[in-house]
Amino acid sequence: MMTRATSLGFLYLAVASSLWAGELPKRFTQVVKGKDSETSEFDMVLIPGGIFTMGSPATEKGRKKDEGPQHKVRIKPFYLCTTEATIELWRIYAYSGYKIDERGRPDPMTEWREATAKVTSLDAITGPTLAYGDLTMGKDVKRQPMICTSWFHAMIFCKWLSLKTGKTYRLPTEAEWEYACRAGTTTAYSFGDGPRNLDDYAWYEDSSELEPMQVAQKKPNPWGLYDMHGNMAEWCIDFYSAAAYAGRARSAVTDGTKPLARGKMHVARGGAWDLTAVELRSAARAAEESWWSAQDAKAPKSRWWLPRHGVIGFRVACDVPKPKGKASRAEGEQATAGPLSSETN
Repeated sequence: MMTRATSLGFLYLAVASSLWAGELPKRFTQVVKGKDSETSEFDMVLIPGGIFTMGSPATEKGRKKDEGPQHKVRIKPFYLCTTEATIELWRIYAYSGYKIDERGRPDPMTEWREATAKVTSLDAITGPTLAYGDLTMGKDVKRQPMICTSWFHAMIFCKWLSLKTGKTYRLPTEAEWEYACRAGTTTAYSFGDGPRNLDDYAWYEDSSELEPMQVAQKKPNPWGLYDMHGNMAEWCIDFYSAAAYAGRARSAVTDGTKPLARGKMHVARGGAWDLTAVELRSAARAAEESWWSAQDAKAPKSRWWLPRHGVIGFRVACDVPKPKGKASRAEGEQATAGPLSSETN
């Protein structure tokens, strides 16, 4: 018969074991402070580790050849933002290196960093040239997604955010993106095989106002991620290859944390507000094309902007902090993490 003391002993061991395991928070809110009292915050949700089938079956309606063959991919736990990056967040980054004029706008005549400024790790991050026009289109910057950004722009932004917060922010790999979009499903969309309910989840050709829409206005997918189908196409860290899946299919399981590191053009996922339903499927891939930047009227072309390509933005991922003083655990298992502070200056 178990005594009260024995019962308390088991309870103590259970609590101690849980604390030792250091289970990761399911989500956290990141607050970023800018100049004066300006702040922006966004939610990061834990994407659990696992193995999934990447790509689409040959029978899926709208399927393209570069979505196959299907293959197994292992994903380690990571965090992903519940929404696409907003203009409010981007402004803190973009305006941080400029003097602000009397109208509250950055002065385009000042350099990104003054020559006499003290160089720190954060100062060493380059900043974008100013946008060509009004990115907000008169809408609320808190909810309006960032648009027209090049892959280079998104990558530098993530580097800045990492230095700003002390965490490792980055773009997701293409495999991580599809895994998070599917959210444990195997259907064409995260809510089913057909587009019948697509209007509940996505902004696209038939539901948008033919312009970027505010984030998180539709239903999220099963893992709490908004606008994974439609609204803005989202950059992944990988280079694009039409034959990538054929190479991966030769292995029993591919490591989804390793992006395709060679190529000329990058991958964008998720479809966009001006596309058809089949182009919003979980497995649909979009390859960067040279004409995206060719539409820039300036010479030389900007590394930062795709000024006439207002259908592409990005969503940030964040690495799980590595365990301190403990051996690594099995693949796909959540590791012990250090603190995930939610606020940064």
